[in-house]
Amino acid sequence: MFTGSIVALVTPMTTEGAVDFEALKRLVEWHIQEGTQGIVAMGTTGESATLETDEHVAVVQAVCDAAAGRVQVIAGNGGSATHRVVALTKALDELPIDGYLTATPAYNKPTQEGLIAHFKAVAAATAKPILLYNVPGRTAVDMKPQTVATLSELPNIVGIKEATGDLARLADLQALVAEDFVLLSGDDATCRAFMAAGGHGIISVTVNVAPKAMREMCDAALRGDAMAALKRDLPIQGLHRSLFIESNPTPAKWALKRLGLLATDTLRLPLVPLTAAGQASVEADLKKAGLI
Repeated sequence: MFTGSIVALVTPMTTEGAVDFEALKRLVEWHIQEGTQGIVAMGTTGESATLETDEHVAVVQAVCDAAAGRVQVIAGNGGSATHRVVALTKALDELPIDGYLTATPAYNKPTQEGLIAHFKAVAAATAKPILLYNVPGRTAVDMKPQTVATLSELPNIVGIKEATGDLARLADLQALVAEDFVLLSGDDATCRAFMAAGGHGIISVTVNVAPKAMREMCDAALRGDAMAALKRDLPIQGLHRSLFIESNPTPAKWALKRLGLLATDTLRLPLVPLTAAGQASVEADLKKAGLI
């Protein structure tokens, strides 16, 4: 259902901090031409935490319009309060999206029982497919494999973006969920190994700046050609690190501006522009990747 190279898309902004819908349209078209297989709109990398609900819905709508059915569109709908996530899901549900990426609630640190109750409520608000999103480094809560297995029994919870970077976690999940449960990496640095061990793809930050290389690497990894996957991954391994040298999506937006794909690298507070040291690191890795 969801597989291969999927971008966690940035949200372009004007110098004044408004969503730049024309730039967003251009990015979507570029990704389609470069071979990206899916787009997550309004995930963490899209700065969903700092956009208002009407902006959030408008960005997802704009991505759907630009994609025009040529590539899968997954809407981020995470949040810390279950009732707000349910309301957002209902607001998004009339759009022509292919599914949702729902992160574990941040800050309030629910128990595993709380996570189950949260995701059951979200799943009841839509008939569309839902990908769970486990990212403890952002949310301060780790959704354990047994919790994932319990939630996988719900008909529209179809997979997970697992962003711990712990490859042992993949094996734990594989032992507990059905074969058709989608297992996606959320960690660029380990995604090649994740797919080699049976994962189905990645929702990626690196795809923002190196979509062709990531598609080729994923294709090779998923067909079991380890040497071809390694050859394609080696030049972009630096980007897997430097795009997280400061808070995501700060380096990715700067890189897109450096590549001429965005006019600005504007972020919304509390995120601030990439430091000079960060710029030097990203610049060096863009050169190593052959992108500049």
